[in-house]
Amino acid sequence: MTAMTALPRSRPLTVADLESTPDDGHRYELIDGALIVTPAPVTRHQRASFRLGVALLPGLPEGYEILHAPFDVVLAQDTVLQPDVVVVRVADLTERNLPTAPVLAVEILSPSTRRIDLLLKRSRLEAAGCPSYWVVDPDVPSIIAWDLRDGGYVEVGSAAQDEAVTYELPYPVTIRPADLIA
Repeated sequence: MTAMTALPRSRPLTVADLESTPDDGHRYELIDGALIVTPAPVTRHQRASFRLGVALLPGLPEGYEILHAPFDVVLAQDTVLQPDVVVVRVADLTERNLPTAPVLAVEILSPSTRRIDLLLKRSRLEAAGCPSYWVVDPDVPSIIAWDLRDGGYVEVGSAAQDEAVTYELPYPVTIRPADLIA
């Protein structure tokens, strides 16, 4: 474990401040300069993340890539997110991070992150122009998707258990939530 330098006080944190966080299994994110620390995900969460990546892979267009957390998505100097799964344009990547909104961001809900994922992260990705945002609840299991239209997210489909739902963005893909946790 690396030692963590004391973070500055009395001002919003930045991307540069985030570099002093330790590699200790926690996820460190910034939302509007506020540090969000969450524990490493549990097995069910990791299973859903992996299986979602597998489901997204067959239709993946050339020039795009699927990445899993931890991977920094830098939306602003005071906002760095680590969505559980992202689909990105390879041309947008740097060696360290994605310095723009992904074409798809997916969060897999956990009790400790549910409100952050459904409210804060969703609103920051919406403001950054992320075309599609999905939320998977492995406890139900279920999935909800929103697409960006006229600057705001609009729900474009949801499914639970064995129901299948097909989303068109970022490319056509059919998901059955039960397949993500079975």
